[in-house]
Amino acid sequence: TIKMMKVKANPLVSNLPPSSFRSSSQLSGSHGPGFAKLNRREGAGGWSPLSSDRYQWLEVDLGGRTRITAVATQGRYGSSDWQTAYLLMFSDAGHNWKQYRQEGSIGAFAGNSNADSVVQHKLQHQVIARYVRLIPLNWNPNGRIGLRLETYGCPYNSDVLSFNGQSSLIYRLTPRPRQMSSESISLKFKTLKNSGILLHAEGQNGHSLTLELEKGKLQLLIRKEERLLRYLVTLGSLLDDQHWHHVAVEHHSNHLKLTVDKSTEWVHISPTFAHWDHDQMILGAQQGFSYTSFYGCLENPVYNGLNLVDLAKQKDQRVTGNVTFSCSEPVFVATTFTGPQSFLRLPRIDQSSLGISVGLQFRTWNKAGLLLTFELPNREGRVWLYLSKTYMCGSSGSALNDGQWHSVDLISGGGRLTITVDGDEGASAHASPSFLITTGGHIFFGGCPAEENSQECLNPFKAFQGCMRLLTVDNRPVDLIKVQQRLIGNYSHLQIDMCGIIDRCSPSHCEHGGSCSQSWSTFHCNCSGTGYSGATCHSSIYEQSCEAYKHKGNISGYYYIDVDSSGPIKPQLLYCNMTEDNTWMVIHHNNTDLTRVQPSPEVNTHVVHFEYASDEEQLAAIISLSEHCEQEIAYHCRKSRLLTSPEGSPLSWWVGGPGVGQMHTHWGGAPPGSQQCACSLQNNCVDSRYHCNCDADSNEWTNDSGLLTHKETLPVRSLVLGDIQRPGSESTYKVGPLRCHGDKNVWNAAFFDKETSYLHFPTLHGELSADISFLFKTTSSSGVFLENLGIKDFIRIELNSSNEVLFSFDVGNGPLEVSVKAGSPLNDNRWHRIQAERNVKEASLRLDELPAVTQEAPADGHIHLQLNSQLFIGGTASRQKGFRGCIRSLQLNGVTLDLEERAKITPGVQAGCPGHCSSYGSLCQNQGRCVERPTSFSCDCSSSAYTGPFCNKEVSASFKSETSVTYAFKEQMVNELNRSSSSSSSFPSSIYSDITLKAENVSLSFRTSQSPALLLYVSSYHREYFAVLLSNKDAEILRSKVKNLADRQLHVITISRLADVVSMQVTHTSSVSGKRLDPDLAQIASLGFTGCLSAVFFNSISPLKAALLHPKTSPVTVTGPLIQSICGFTSANLSHATETTHHLSGKRPLVNAIRSDSALIGGVIAVVIFVTVSSLAIMARFLYRRKCTCQRQEVKTVKPEDNPELPFRSRITSQNGPTENQKEYFI
Repeated sequence: TIKMMKVKANPLVSNLPPSSFRSSSQLSGSHGPGFAKLNRREGAGGWSPLSSDRYQWLEVDLGGRTRITAVATQGRYGSSDWQTAYLLMFSDAGHNWKQYRQEGSIGAFAGNSNADSVVQHKLQHQVIARYVRLIPLNWNPNGRIGLRLETYGCPYNSDVLSFNGQSSLIYRLTPRPRQMSSESISLKFKTLKNSGILLHAEGQNGHSLTLELEKGKLQLLIRKEERLLRYLVTLGSLLDDQHWHHVAVEHHSNHLKLTVDKSTEWVHISPTFAHWDHDQMILGAQQGFSYTSFYGCLENPVYNGLNLVDLAKQKDQRVTGNVTFSCSEPVFVATTFTGPQSFLRLPRIDQSSLGISVGLQFRTWNKAGLLLTFELPNREGRVWLYLSKTYMCGSSGSALNDGQWHSVDLISGGGRLTITVDGDEGASAHASPSFLITTGGHIFFGGCPAEENSQECLNPFKAFQGCMRLLTVDNRPVDLIKVQQRLIGNYSHLQIDMCGIIDRCSPSHCEHGGSCSQSWSTFHCNCSGTGYSGATCHSSIYEQSCEAYKHKGNISGYYYIDVDSSGPIKPQLLYCNMTEDNTWMVIHHNNTDLTRVQPSPEVNTHVVHFEYASDEEQLAAIISLSEHCEQEIAYHCRKSRLLTSPEGSPLSWWVGGPGVGQMHTHWGGAPPGSQQCACSLQNNCVDSRYHCNCDADSNEWTNDSGLLTHKETLPVRSLVLGDIQRPGSESTYKVGPLRCHGDKNVWNAAFFDKETSYLHFPTLHGELSADISFLFKTTSSSGVFLENLGIKDFIRIELNSSNEVLFSFDVGNGPLEVSVKAGSPLNDNRWHRIQAERNVKEASLRLDELPAVTQEAPADGHIHLQLNSQLFIGGTASRQKGFRGCIRSLQLNGVTLDLEERAKITPGVQAGCPGHCSSYGSLCQNQGRCVERPTSFSCDCSSSAYTGPFCNKEVSASFKSETSVTYAFKEQMVNELNRSSSSSSSFPSSIYSDITLKAENVSLSFRTSQSPALLLYVSSYHREYFAVLLSNKDAEILRSKVKNLADRQLHVITISRLADVVSMQVTHTSSVSGKRLDPDLAQIASLGFTGCLSAVFFNSISPLKAALLHPKTSPVTVTGPLIQSICGFTSANLSHATETTHHLSGKRPLVNAIRSDSALIGGVIAVVIFVTVSSLAIMARFLYRRKCTCQRQEVKTVKPEDNPELPFRSRITSQNGPTENQKEYFI
């Protein structure tokens, strides 16, 4: 039993002697550091330095390593002296300080606002250190720096070991422990070397575990019998900083947990590594060991609860080694160049030398920066040594911005200049300049002073940002502590005796596999190939379902589906079938074909396993997301029973459902648990005594098939067939792909009918990154869509005005706002989409298809969004005015909030929100009509020549010369008139007066190699006709300049007339001209038509579509072979420009054009369309013929011999078509 005890944090400073305090300076003896105790009034009432600047510090020695949990400050008693912000440093040895950072990046603590009040900060993570140093950053502008302080904590006990590269500690596990499925190892280490073995454990069977430091990162390696089979985990960074780092390895069965400081990674391991049987563990190096030895210190190494240092001190026989029980540290004083104004100026030490030698070590993330510069004697020139694109100019050094320590030495003498990078392991460059490289002045490191009149130092390059140490000038080391005390040289904006480098990519804020790169002050995520976008690769670039793709106007095909959007499930390539009203998501597996069972003599059952194209997580998410899922399952049999044996036990079954699935004994079309097939429910099994056709054990082939539709039983994972070995047994099976439709998220909506109504949900969890997306429509000019509050933090999205959306939040750095303004009002009662994202780098907001607007987060500021209230939707806890309108498809971090379910139990909010056609009606193409649904919309294609979910799929057919299609209009009316009239050719004009047409719209597509041909012919009862033909003769026409349209390519023709305004549009054409011709239409029409015809449309009638899709319910007559095809499919993708030709009234009119006071088609209309093609031209001829004069208004009876339709009468009559008094399409 482990008991957790809470230890009270005690004051650590108040009882220390004055000798425990040090400072950079003091104003006087009464202002010394020993008086800087909280709430004390001795001396001048606290510490004040000689001068108030950012290079002053106060240091406290706690007497030993201590666990520190809080710090408190006060100003100097009875004065105007206090600091308003400060940095907090810790150290074990009084040098090599480490800055405490909140949230991993924030260095500054808020200080005091007066001299007497106490400001206390509890540390987010405890610190173990002996020395505490406080550096004031800002102070009262009307006073100076004044400080009293206290730290809180408790004692810390530790056992340490020191390793010098030759020492080691070996722990032998004797007697050999039994195999355990759970083990743990923990320790702390500190080192200046970036590589070395911390720990190595091994067993007799070759199983080994290694903790290795490699380039400042910790690697965990597990091997089995020296084979390539191994696991490798890398965690942490910059671990060679000579500070303590915590490491823990926990092994639980087939999972491995590695922790380095505050970073943790879980790894799933195979059963091969599930049981460890180590019999010895080695800390540090071992004689003959092939890996790099460890230099540094280990603290409290514990294996399965045993402290190995305790065992070594007790001289336990299981522990041997040559280590010392202390931690000796070499003193390397580093300095940090924090920004562009940082520089260090040092004098020459040996002025008499004819050459110069300078050496240093540096580490940085930046690709460029000045390392050092100096002026040549007598101002004859200047020398710069700088980094450029991670290479050292003047040498062959490379990859120098990797955060590792690199050395560089510049040596000039004897007419030779040498630059060496990384010593013997690196590279050198040599030169023999014609002048002496030396200086009698100063050497500047990192940059130059900011004074404009300084001619001694010029820097045309970027300033260096990073750390330097081990500086030498003229082969003598530079004492940076004396530099800090202003005893040597000069400096500005440096942090001396510490290296403040931060690895902003460890842990990485780049999500979904994005690669992280960094500079000194920021990081960048490369999202290429991940399927995600944004500053941290957080937001998915793919849709969550096929339904979402469809309603963006896409067609059937393969699409990447990201079912949880910004969640952890990866996008998957799936097929979307959008040819029906329902949009199907199709997930295939490894065997969807009808497969014959091949029984094996040794096996009584046939087992089939199905592997799906989607991952397990994605399968479960798709099924959960969809409104309906189904999977076809079929069994074809002859003398092979399916489910039930004579004894009643199941012969066959299938396994389905989430995870490994469960056994099911029902078949497609039957309910779960029934042990039946579909025929049993339909009462049509071949033998009524059985519940499946195959169970009848017939000698004839039969089958049981149907759909499995219960989502909790899907997908089918395996199939077991049991009756396959009897003589004469034959069978085949088929398990189709998993098919799902209906995205429950897309149309999930709520209507807020009052500004005071709202929905509430649990708190939004998005500490480091959060994305919010939804659609809204409203008639209001403002309102809050969403709000969540914390103690100080908040996040809010609102309609700020009728054309502006505002996204605002606060994570502790002050409110940050991002707004997008639309070019038109947003309160137009149409759907608009909002996408907002907030991460540690930036905030972004996107409205509809407008470009996203981004706002960068403050550098090194607070990054955690801490909320604690409920999430309000459609309203707010902090304001009176909420949102009035509809919100739909609201998602937070890829998870959809069920607005409808919550709205059902919330007053003032209604579930669902109709009215989608105002936003999505444009998706219905080609005269398709948008139809509202309760939670969606559909396209009615009944008035379109096209079909498909958006009326964009062409209806095409292949014609032979003997093929014809006749469509009769007003058939019922004509039949009644025929019965009531004494003469079939005599009808009163009053019957037609209300249906006289003054406008037509005709369009069609064709593909053929036949010529000549009549393309289109329309005739009316009044002897008026309209013809489009292809011919090589002059005519009274609109004529295209295209020379050959009988080229087997697809061409589209559109003709429209309104009174005397006629236009024709033809693909491939560019101009028209008018000529005269009276063609012999009957001769051309008698040739028939061979080719492809597609998308035939006359006003609101689609005769070809009616003939192909609705032949039994439409007034069509088909003669000859009519074959539906896809020959017109490419018409939507024509690569050539289209020509639009207009003839307007008042310009050169068509000869005999229809006058505005007469109708092109009048009376009981008879229309016949003939489609033929010529290779020369397209001609549209408009003839208006009457026996009477143009001034007469009444319509004269038409005699048969005068009817322009007569040339075609022989063909129509022979096909038993309608009379000339009907309106017809003839194709």
